[in-house]
Amino acid sequence: MSTLRKTGFWFALVLIVAIGLYPYLYLFVDWPFGILMTKSEVLLQDTFWRIGFFIHIILGSIALLAGWSQFIKSWRSRHLGFHRNLGKIYTLACWLSGTGGLYIGFFATGGWIAKTGFIGLALVWLVTTSASYLAIRKKKIDEHHKWMVYSYSACLAAVTLRIWLPCLQGLFGDFFIAYQIVAWWCWVPNLIVAHILLRKP
Repeated sequence: MSTLRKTGFWFALVLIVAIGLYPYLYLFVDWPFGILMTKSEVLLQDTFWRIGFFIHIILGSIALLAGWSQFIKSWRSRHLGFHRNLGKIYTLACWLSGTGGLYIGFFATGGWIAKTGFIGLALVWLVTTSASYLAIRKKKIDEHHKWMVYSYSACLAAVTLRIWLPCLQGLFGDFFIAYQIVAWWCWVPNLIVAHILLRKP
């Protein structure tokens, strides 16, 4: 691995770990905090929304932290049993977090543009993760790998959202416009990059 690729890998890993641990702040700080400051008091007190929110962020963080190592071929080959068990944890975390994300997506800040963006992300994450799971159950290794790349690309929306949102807010000077854009921009380019990488020989 070249120096540039190593630097990129470690930079990405630092971001993944930092964003993966960030949701736990919601367990220890007073509400509202972060994006919750844009929500109404009625929504914040809604039991079902709160359950969906916490399932989404906590299980999403587990998926984010569990997924990255699965793509290191040398490590995966040496620890196949651990790879399988970690894959099960990742898959279950994706299903639960994706389901929670699908529910709270209907209440996203930014109107129907943001709502459809986040609902679309949740559906893509659930579908690609399920396709990957079904492929490995049928022993279709290459197909499993392909779908898992797409799944983790969707999972990485948690990282890219937090990179793009402040940039877009600075560009447009309006949080709600930035949030409407980032609801799509945090995951669609990820899937495009994943598709390009998978097409490389």
